Amino acid sequence: MIKKTIIVAGISVVLLATACKTKDLKMNAEKKEIVSDKKIVVYQVFTRLFGNKNTTNKPWGTIEENGVGKFNDFTDKALHEIKDLGATYIWYTGVPHHALIRDYTAIGISIDDPEVVKGRAGSPYAVKDYYNVNPDLAVNPANRLQEFEALIARSHKAGLKVIIDIVPNHIARKYEGKNNPAGVKDFGADDDVSVGYKRDNNFYYIPNTRFEIPNTAKPLNGEKNPLVDGKFEEYPAKWTGNGSRMAKPDKNDWYETVKVNYGIRPDGSKDFPELPTGFDTKSYQEHYNFWKDKNVPDSWIKFRSIALYWTAKGVDGFRYDMAEMVPYEFWSYMNSAVKMANPNAFLLAEVYNPKEYRNYIHLGKMDYLYDKVETYDKLKDIIKGKSLPDGLSDIQKGMQDIEHHMLHFLDNHDEQRLASPEFAGTPQKGKPLMIVSTAISTSPTMVYFGQEVGEEGNENAGFGTHSRTSIFDYVGVPNHQRWMNGGKFDGGQLTQDEKDLRDFYKRLLNFSINSSALMGKFEEIQTVNRHNTKGYDPGIYSFTRWSDTQKLIVIANFSWLTTSNFELKIPSDIIQIWNLKDGNYTLTDQLYKKSAVQLQVKKGEGKAQITIAPSESFIYQLK
Repeated sequence: MIKKTIIVAGISVVLLATACKTKDLKMNAEKKEIVSDKKIVVYQVFTRLFGNKNTTNKPWGTIEENGVGKFNDFTDKALHEIKDLGATYIWYTGVPHHALIRDYTAIGISIDDPEVVKGRAGSPYAVKDYYNVNPDLAVNPANRLQEFEALIARSHKAGLKVIIDIVPNHIARKYEGKNNPAGVKDFGADDDVSVGYKRDNNFYYIPNTRFEIPNTAKPLNGEKNPLVDGKFEEYPAKWTGNGSRMAKPDKNDWYETVKVNYGIRPDGSKDFPELPTGFDTKSYQEHYNFWKDKNVPDSWIKFRSIALYWTAKGVDGFRYDMAEMVPYEFWSYMNSAVKMANPNAFLLAEVYNPKEYRNYIHLGKMDYLYDKVETYDKLKDIIKGKSLPDGLSDIQKGMQDIEHHMLHFLDNHDEQRLASPEFAGTPQKGKPLMIVSTAISTSPTMVYFGQEVGEEGNENAGFGTHSRTSIFDYVGVPNHQRWMNGGKFDGGQLTQDEKDLRDFYKRLLNFSINSSALMGKFEEIQTVNRHNTKGYDPGIYSFTRWSDTQKLIVIANFSWLTTSNFELKIPSDIIQIWNLKDGNYTLTDQLYKKSAVQLQVKKGEGKAQITIAPSESFIYQLK
């Protein structure tokens, strides 16, 4: 074992070099499941912000001061450009009607209390009415549902499938189903509020106790409002969305929401039928048939009705917020019903516990989960100089059986912006992360609007902090607004660097959705090169991807300090699998088509001379 001190991303790291062991790549390749023909790309938009042209960005500003985007801002041109970027799905975040600080009483909507609303525009995850949409997003709020239905149709016309959020774990403290279909009762309408728990109650209660406002910062930044009086009428008090059982939640609790009861008793035991042993291998049809004759908690029925309502309106899939806080038996019940209505529905869950991944995929019938805790967190540590990239190989192999189900992202509404100083620091430093995140597995790739033009999230919108584009207030998104160019959606105000960055994303995403190799097999070549290649700097990571018709070598340089020159080694096992005879082969970069190198195969092993600049990456295809 040899110990060396190295520099990655500007800091010292200790590298332990060990002897490389031969691997049976053929066995690994045989175990790898090829799951579909095309890679999926999800383009997430925060619907309220996407079309906003106002650049004022006053902290805690009103709609009149800071502006707001509308459904109609997603014009045919805008949707065409999103499709042209390489997206196959568009996730409209913040569509269901949630609590917000604005007077819509003229159309029958009650005013929300600022003391149980985060920000002025409100959290999209404190839904107030699941059978209608956010009135802020409509040109004519009275016709807001029709305007969203028109957006679904425009999106489909552009070749994009539509995803919206459903948040089964919690709802707004002041939920009011003003638009329930016939036969659908409101949440809590039939609850027995004299007890803390009953299976068919929709909520958990703290009997004989009033809810108290938490000791938070001043609502609306201290602005006068008739409802800011230190009171909110809720009797008896309900458990808070994150599970707090206090009548007076902490300021860090999800105090604007209440927890939904799915038949989990307060002691954690289950008060509903459980899936039989072996159902992890059953189809969604078999799951659906299992639940047909079962008596299930009332909340299950209510949320299944919500999902089927939106499916019938043409929504192609859902992103489920904090799905792991809801039992996977419920997801089996609901997801199998959604799949029966639309077998191609896209079902994405926010799950952060790796020990539960397989339960939510196989038993909960989820299509995809966030790969946040492993791939995302590892990439963030690498670019911040806290880790070497070598561990990416272990992550990929550890999830080999489920890797297709783990959606990859570097930016979303919850996380710090990729280009922010708190993450990569610059858009350029984010490029190798994007290459690896996109190319390392068959999983879907997600891009958050503005990421492709280097948005840093620097604005102080009011509630919350910078580095994340606000989801609680009315604000403009500067880099994105320059691309939007007053509604032309042509990038007319972008700087040259921003235009080049968007071009990079466009090249990468379009290559990915047309690459058979990226839906094929994976094998790292990191280990053999880390320990046997002179000049292979610590910030380099490399791997191979292949199908029957395409063979790729991917090399990324996470360092922003060093240009590396080295002779890349392709092990004999891969050369054998690729059926390459001794001789010279051309490797051509697929992003810019300008860089080509020669792969020399001699005595069954491959070598290629590589020069790679800081933050540069290559996707080489073998000709």
